Amino acid sequence: MRRRLQKRIDCGWDLRLLVSRALLKALACLSVLLALGSVAGAGTVSGVVHNGTDGKIAAGVDVILIQLQGGMQPVANTKSDAQGAYKFDFPAIGQQPMLLRAVYRGVMFHQPLTPGHDTVDVTVFEPSADSKMVKMGSRVIVLQPNGSNLMVGEEYALQNQSQPPQAYFSEKGDFTFELPQSGQLGQVSSWGPSGMPVVQGTIDRGKGKYAIAYAFQPGDNGVRFSYQLPYPSNHADLRLTSDYAVGRVMLVAPPTVQVNSAGFTPAGTEQGFNLYTRDSIPAGLPFDVSISGTAPPPQASQQGQGNDQDPEVNSRATATVQALPNRLDSLRWVIIGGFAALFALGVLLLWRQPAQAGAGDGAVPPTPPQGPRKRKAPAVAPAPVQQTSVASVANAARSVSMAAQPARTASAVSTADVSSVESEVQTGLDSLKDRLFRLELRRQAGTISEEDYARERARTEQILRELVRG
Repeated sequence: MRRRLQKRIDCGWDLRLLVSRALLKALACLSVLLALGSVAGAGTVSGVVHNGTDGKIAAGVDVILIQLQGGMQPVANTKSDAQGAYKFDFPAIGQQPMLLRAVYRGVMFHQPLTPGHDTVDVTVFEPSADSKMVKMGSRVIVLQPNGSNLMVGEEYALQNQSQPPQAYFSEKGDFTFELPQSGQLGQVSSWGPSGMPVVQGTIDRGKGKYAIAYAFQPGDNGVRFSYQLPYPSNHADLRLTSDYAVGRVMLVAPPTVQVNSAGFTPAGTEQGFNLYTRDSIPAGLPFDVSISGTAPPPQASQQGQGNDQDPEVNSRATATVQALPNRLDSLRWVIIGGFAALFALGVLLLWRQPAQAGAGDGAVPPTPPQGPRKRKAPAVAPAPVQQTSVASVANAARSVSMAAQPARTASAVSTADVSSVESEVQTGLDSLKDRLFRLELRRQAGTISEEDYARERARTEQILRELVRG
């Protein structure tokens, strides 16, 4: 009894860590939004480049000012001087999302412009290809039927505990993964301690094996990727493996899906989703997973489904949407290929353009990674546009705009003010994210035509642009 209880506690702790990471990512994206009106009102930003390995200043480092609007466009560059200092004067600073890129020993390190400050320091690290400095803490595998396909998402949690602190990096590929037979790779992204996802290009090593070249900095890092498999007769048998020893592997599936795998034990449910865990899987040890069943029937979300006064309207607007448990919110990307992060304009632009890098402290290989692959639109029958969804998005955007207004008008924002704004804005962003999430789910479920989908998405993106412009 005590062991079962401890496993439930450990499992809940794993999920809390996932949600904590999701919150960090949301706050990182929020910082980009707030930066539009808070950073360097005079169009100036300066700072110092530090070497996080030896603690010294880093002189002679290329520093590039990146404009996110238009797809990661470099707009100015300089070198850190003998004191490690740099400075940029550019009119768009404080008017749109921007970030800094420091190129050190061929590795790119990024830092978003910080809200409320015209001084932003950048930290670089000595790169090392020694894989022993990185430990795999957990692996989460989410299984979601989608008609004749099975959508699978995986997330690895990595810890870089190097001493002295170094960045684990190899341009030949420093993180490898393998898809099961017949798997079709979707999007791959990674993040560093800042929590900002960076879309990654992949190195195809053949036979379903891939690698990415990303600088894993000291602290918590992660990699996530999605793929789909044929799901004939609502059944699939997967053989999964990993090049890394993993402390805990967790399988997550809807209650209508049966999961069987030797060594995995049921770990209860989290708000309706079944969990299965297995501890201490050695590197290279394959394990088989048998999946059967269908996606849960459409159901209305229990919370936060709009502000319409007519409950029947709300019911119609959300009847085709499967509600995911709040504590598994960070795993929504599995079903929608990263769409949950699109409430931040910078990430939205990365989605629509081939990405060279992403906001945050991560690094990318010298060759620009590719953006997310475009999905073929499913054949769908025309469906009426649900106007309540757009109205709810507009309401959420207005609340976000009102909450963020003090940050736009003040030339300097105190820590307390920023914390207050972050709290209010986060609530609005969550609502906005949910609307975007449901729109994409309707598309994948075939309950909205491509024409209506494009129209609603365009309206939503316009609301995002207006929000960013203030």
